[in-house]
Amino acid sequence: MATFNLKINNKKHTVEADADTPLLWVLRDHIDLVGTKYGCGIGQCGACTVHVDGNAMRSCLLPVSQAEDMSITTIEGLSEDGNHPVQQAWKEIDVPQCGYCQSGQIMTASAFLNQNSNPTNSEIRDAMHGNICRCASYNSIEKAVKVAADKIS
Repeated sequence: MATFNLKINNKKHTVEADADTPLLWVLRDHIDLVGTKYGCGIGQCGACTVHVDGNAMRSCLLPVSQAEDMSITTIEGLSEDGNHPVQQAWKEIDVPQCGYCQSGQIMTASAFLNQNSNPTNSEIRDAMHGNICRCASYNSIEKAVKVAADKIS
């Protein structure tokens, strides 16, 4: 095992883990940030999405050894009290059904809106395409991203 210094949600953490341990498991098992969910383990579903240096990234694919010197934000760090525009829009539109995928959806949407604060519906669909929702809340998700964009603009 090796020691890794990580910056997560603007706090420094030192963890001991195997170099190839996915960031997802470091977040959940070592730092107790369980908002980031395990879905598929192969980067296909989006449930484990976090921000790495401001970009949406699948934490199940990122080895902890590559996460040093990067700024990582999880759903817990998106806002202190749930008042991020995307989180507000999710509540306003009442997006979650089972809720399992929602942290990954929110993290993908917020990273996307940081790059494009006035997206078209087509751009929203393209940006959110890689996140799977077993409850098929895609129309509500698209609507919430549009509402969040309006809040940001």
